[in-house]
Amino acid sequence: MKPKCCNNKKAIADLSQTVEFLKVVSEENRLKIICVLKQGERCVCDVWQFLDLPQNLVSHHLKVLKDFGLIKSRRESTKIIYSLDQKNIKKFISLMSRFIN
Repeated sequence: MKPKCCNNKKAIADLSQTVEFLKVVSEENRLKIICVLKQGERCVCDVWQFLDLPQNLVSHHLKVLKDFGLIKSRRESTKIIYSLDQKNIKKFISLMSRFIN
């Protein structure tokens, strides 16, 4: 008998989405960016100073996080300001908890 967490199409889809979430956040620099943004909104020019990475690589990681829905952005004059998307982060944490609780 299959475990409850993978016995129907929805559970399998949730499992796949959880795996993708874990892949995104398992990259050390992305997790550091999430930690930086936990303190509040930041532009890339602020974020990259917290990491030992070139600005273009930080921008790449911000794009991955944004494309996955973990962060959001808004334009402020010539800067793009990034922040955590708390709603989506809570959704992914809830999905993950179904498999470990």
